[in-house]
Formats: sequence, structure tokens, C-alpha cells
Amino acid sequence: MEGAPYHSTSTRVTRLPAGEVVDDRLAVEEPLEIRVNGQAVAVTMRTPGYDEELALGFCLTEGLVPAAARLPDDLAANTVDVDAPGADLTAIQRSFYTSSSCGVCGKGALEAVAVGSPPVAGDLMVPFDVVTRLPDLLRDAQPTFAQTGGLHATGMFSVDGELLCAREDVGRHNAMDKVIGWAFRAGRLPLAGVVLCVSGRLSFELVQKAAVAGCPVLVAVGAPSSLAVELAVDRGLTLCGFVRNGRANVYSHPERIVPPPG
Repeated sequence: MEGAPYHSTSTRVTRLPAGEVVDDRLAVEEPLEIRVNGQAVAVTMRTPGYDEELALGFCLTEGLVPAAARLPDDLAANTVDVDAPGADLTAIQRSFYTSSSCGVCGKGALEAVAVGSPPVAGDLMVPFDVVTRLPDLLRDAQPTFAQTGGLHATGMFSVDGELLCAREDVGRHNAMDKVIGWAFRAGRLPLAGVVLCVSGRLSFELVQKAAVAGCPVLVAVGAPSSLAVELAVDRGLTLCGFVRNGRANVYSHPERIVPPPG
């Protein structure tokens, strides 16, 4: 997978203590306004690319029912229009700013965070050796991270460890939204038969997004928060953290992970 040219940019940097001045690469971060039925509902800081997927994934995990996303008719830069016939925008009566580090920043009340979703269903079983391979497989699909060290990623994998989709972004929540938006366009929702893997820690919002998308297993290199584990237990989602060096901590619903023989 090749990194798109707008994912990174060049800069000059002084490296200490040697004092040498060299070219370096930075991950691009720019704002994106998401409009739903012509109404601006959010601005998120993101890495440009796959913006329509990002907008679709965002709307889906905010409880809206989008039909399609497209560049705006007025050709406004850094803007995506989402068509969501019949959407009740009074349910999200806020135009809020989401930073690249935390997708829930700016929401006015805790109740607005808890997007409703049914418990995750399905009888998916994932071999432990597949779980432990996913972070390395995801890293191989992060070309811009290799250049910059500055992007998060989400990958969607089959139960056999085949990479189905990977997206990078400065915002971990954006990377997952892009993957969910891709799945929506591909007619793959709910994600009952796949595993999602993220490159960093597990926040409440990432678990929420996976649950809304119907994904039964979420894997991460880093640690989950207490609220992330609480939500995973409640929604019936298997949460695997600290997946490194052939090890994993399973924080909820371990029955989906097939242990190694012996």
C-alpha cells in the first residue's frame, strides 16, 4: 500500500547534539468540516485522504443513518457533504470541534457520548496466534507512519489474518471512522465476521465505534481505559490489549479467543 502524497509534507529540522540540518517528513493535519443535509455538524482535525469514508464513519457512529458522502457542490475546501434522508439532527444539536487526539472533546454532555447500539452478536472465534500477529501486519500497512512516526492506524482483518482495509490518520478515532466508512460503502456492515486492530491505546470512543459497527473483537498494541473495558463488557465485545511479542491481555469476553494448543 503506497502512502498518498498529501499524507505527509517536508520540513527542515536541526538534529541535536550534532547540529546537522536535514530534511524530515511530517504527518499532515488539517481541519475537515462535516455537513449533514447541508448543515455543518462537526469539524475534526484529520490527515487528508478518504474524507468521504471519514464522514460516513463519523455519522454512523454518531447514530445517524447516512446514505452517501460526496465533495460539496460549492467546492469548499476541507468539507464533505453527507446525505442522510430523514436524519434527526436535533439529536446532535451541536457544532463541535474534535481534536486529532480525542474525538469526544467538545461534546456538551456525557449523554451525548453514549451512542446507542445493540449488543454485539455472532459466534466469531479468532485463533490466539492470529490475534498476536495483527499489530505487525497493521504496521506493514502504515507507509506514512514509517516516514513520519506521527500517525495512528486502524486495520480490518479476516479471522485468518488477511488485511481487508487499513487507514492512517493523526486522529485514532478518524482512522477507525475511515475503516468503518469503507466497510459501509463495501456493504460489509455489521462487521460480525472480522477483527479490528488499532495501533495505539484503546479509548472509550474506539470501543463505542467498534460496537456500533457490530465488530466482536477489537485488538490494540496499547492499554485500554477503565471506561473502554466497562463498555466492552456491557456491549459483548472482546477487547485485547497489550498485544505484543506473542502475548495479549484479554479484558472482556475471552471466549472468542481460541487458545494455542497445549
